[in-house]
Amino acid sequence: MSEVDEKARPGDQKPDDRRRRRAGWWSWRARTAAAVLGALLAGGGAYAASNWVVGLNSASSGQGQSAGIANLTISAVASPSATNLLYPGGTGDVVVTIANPNPYPVTITAVQLPTNTTYASGFSNSLLTTAQAGCAAATPSGVIWNFSTATSGTSHTLTSALTVAANGSLTVTFTNDATMTTSAPAACVSTYFSMPSFTGITATGGAATATSSPATDSWTS
Repeated sequence: MSEVDEKARPGDQKPDDRRRRRAGWWSWRARTAAAVLGALLAGGGAYAASNWVVGLNSASSGQGQSAGIANLTISAVASPSATNLLYPGGTGDVVVTIANPNPYPVTITAVQLPTNTTYASGFSNSLLTTAQAGCAAATPSGVIWNFSTATSGTSHTLTSALTVAANGSLTVTFTNDATMTTSAPAACVSTYFSMPSFTGITATGGAATATSSPATDSWTS
């Protein structure tokens, strides 16, 4: 072989170079395969179910708790002012605010009234802070709840049920649910009245749509 033949031709690669290139290519393939396998294993660990089936012990449970019950409060209020005003032998409106301290709505369907000899007290101002002379409950004023009887605690169904929102209040005008007897004294002219306390209500607590305030309602018997 000639000396020229012994020399490397231009472009020829040495064996060591070829081995290094093949080793690098296999190293790249190994790294790529390892990355793909790792991703598959991670995905399998996050989402795939194994053959190890896990069950649930009997009596597995959780704890809940119910709310308590708090009474409502019904108070006299000056606004909105009564439209139908009292006069001897006539009826008039009563305006109240009902406060519900419970964390759920409360629906009222009836009220219970004191006797027809339990009278309202008269005041000279709408805030009910200054007594009207000669028009006290003991006088008597002659103002009582309409449809009250000689028996205390008689129940009277509302025309429409009233629902007070959870932890809310509702202002209601009871139309013509006060009455003034014909014996009412002249001192009760142009007077504001604090009506006798209700003896009770018929109400239930639970999910319901609250009545819009202010509302109008009544009992008619």
